[in-house]
Amino acid sequence: MSRPRDADYSASAFVIEFKSVGKTYRSLLGNSVKAVEEFSLVVRAGEILGIAGPNGAGKSTLIAMMLGYLRPTTGSVEIDGSSPRHYVERNGVGYLSELVAIPPKWRAQTALVRYATLAGIPDAEIPQRVDYVVDLLGLGEHRDKKVKALSKGNLQRLGLAQALLRDEKILVLDEPTHGLDPLWTQRFRDIVDDLRRPDRTILIASHNLDELQRLADRVAIIDRGRLQRLVSTGYEHAAPAQTRFRIAVAAGHDLVRAAFPQAEEAGRDEFDVTVSSLQQLNSVLGDLIAKGVLIASVVPERSVLEQQFREAVGES
Repeated sequence: MSRPRDADYSASAFVIEFKSVGKTYRSLLGNSVKAVEEFSLVVRAGEILGIAGPNGAGKSTLIAMMLGYLRPTTGSVEIDGSSPRHYVERNGVGYLSELVAIPPKWRAQTALVRYATLAGIPDAEIPQRVDYVVDLLGLGEHRDKKVKALSKGNLQRLGLAQALLRDEKILVLDEPTHGLDPLWTQRFRDIVDDLRRPDRTILIASHNLDELQRLADRVAIIDRGRLQRLVSTGYEHAAPAQTRFRIAVAAGHDLVRAAFPQAEEAGRDEFDVTVSSLQQLNSVLGDLIAKGVLIASVVPERSVLEQQFREAVGES
């Protein structure tokens, strides 16, 4: 499914809104820590929003307030015009926590049936929904195993399965690929693409910038409790200045060296080149191809998101 990276979010109804939200934790000794400060953000229907930031940036606190587990110290959070707790109790939200904690003596099948019951799925529909998520997450051979016997990756997939039991309009996935092997990381991308629809909003909090670059329409970069940047992940929005690319060629090495005099050899058949714009890169590559150079791949040294993230959190 194609991703509407250039969608006009201002024209669609919002689902989640943070209004100048702040959260301060206070200890019994009177000490206080500001976890979130003056955070404002609107998340639209049909959008996949990524949330990224260093450890301790405030991501978990924001999610807890959005789900109604915590109340803001200042400001407010609304979901479809209601308080988070009111919305969740009336409509439900699909949620995968960062740490999947399921009673270890439960069997995987039993866990999903119990979570489906708690989610309010009618008894007659529970077997069908459980079978659906078991098949979707490849848990068929593990459904009779106790949770404590599952590998880290299989436990993560079980956590994802419970989050998808109901066909929720809001999904919140906190570090969803944690513990997944490369095969299931790719499968997760396919699942998210299949879950995208105009009336569904998906939030993905992750340290994996590559995953957010691939999946999200926009990414909120958070540091020290504040929204530092809201980044569109589409390359059509990029305006690179002195951006490096790695070019792999199968033939025409000398022509590449002549076209990029400052190119650095990065290994056999690979060159690191610096360009001032995508237009310059495409112009030079077009000339090289016309001269018979066989280009195997062109990869940016950093994605749009990674570059923005480094700048936002003050990294060189």
